[in-house]
Amino acid sequence: MFLSNVTVFMPSVLTLIGIPGLESVQSWIGIPFCAMYILAMIGNSLLLFIIKSEPSLHEPMYIFIGMLGVTDIVLVSSIMPKMLGIFWFHAQEIYFDSCLLQMWFIHTFECIESGILLAMALDRYVAICYPLRYATIFTHKLVAQLGTVVVLRAAILVAPCLLLIKYRFQFYHTTVISHTYCEHMAVVKLAVENIRINKIYGLFVAFTVSGFDLTFITFSYSQIFVTVFHLPQKEARLKAFNTCIAHICVFLQLYFLAFFSFFTHRFGSHIPPYIHILFSSMYLLVPPFLNPLVYGVKTKQIRVSVVKMCCP
Repeated sequence: MFLSNVTVFMPSVLTLIGIPGLESVQSWIGIPFCAMYILAMIGNSLLLFIIKSEPSLHEPMYIFIGMLGVTDIVLVSSIMPKMLGIFWFHAQEIYFDSCLLQMWFIHTFECIESGILLAMALDRYVAICYPLRYATIFTHKLVAQLGTVVVLRAAILVAPCLLLIKYRFQFYHTTVISHTYCEHMAVVKLAVENIRINKIYGLFVAFTVSGFDLTFITFSYSQIFVTVFHLPQKEARLKAFNTCIAHICVFLQLYFLAFFSFFTHRFGSHIPPYIHILFSSMYLLVPPFLNPLVYGVKTKQIRVSVVKMCCP
């Protein structure tokens, strides 16, 4: 294989440039990003505190919401400090192993978030379609088992992505990553060697997780809506429908941004890089920011607990 003079052998440090084409205004972009990050941390922490301190919220649905809050905190904290360092302090360098660790956190907790949304959809499916059997089916033991499976699935599927980069690639075209964080394909494209296996495995993980979860989430909510529309009382229909609105809002905004980022990175060569990078960054920031607001507004029990805490 011919290696040019600019080929780098096993770089120890990589450079994240931020948002290509918008370097001059990145410091201003960092202001709303920082505000959303702070609100996401406060909102999710408050949500966790309320669920933990209120005994009436120690039910499967709220436990899943708490799991989602923990996932959002870890996910947003894995990217935002470094991203703001790039925007405000030009701290663009990142150690290669630190880059891989950030990549593992990002993609692992993306998969975990998708799995939790699937568990929440199944919870609502059983609660609305089989209400008399809900308490016997969705026990705390089942919730713990579902949480364990979701975490193990994500960790096992994502780990090979890092190993394929760490041990397959030795030579790199450049050490500059045109991104705000260490995204899998952004790092893979730096390598001189054949990246086909990495691309195929990345697609396999994406379609295994998103395809499986999306299929069963869609099936669950379709069955829920059929059941809801057959309820005899209008009040019962509205109540059942209202409990699902929050989940559907979270589900739609997460997967819309996820699929836009995924397909743009692979097939959107005609889309300006700064648009792709902005949406990719928002994809990891917007869900943790919106989730506490959505559940705080749409979930009556959480809303009541917030009022009780603020006005004892």
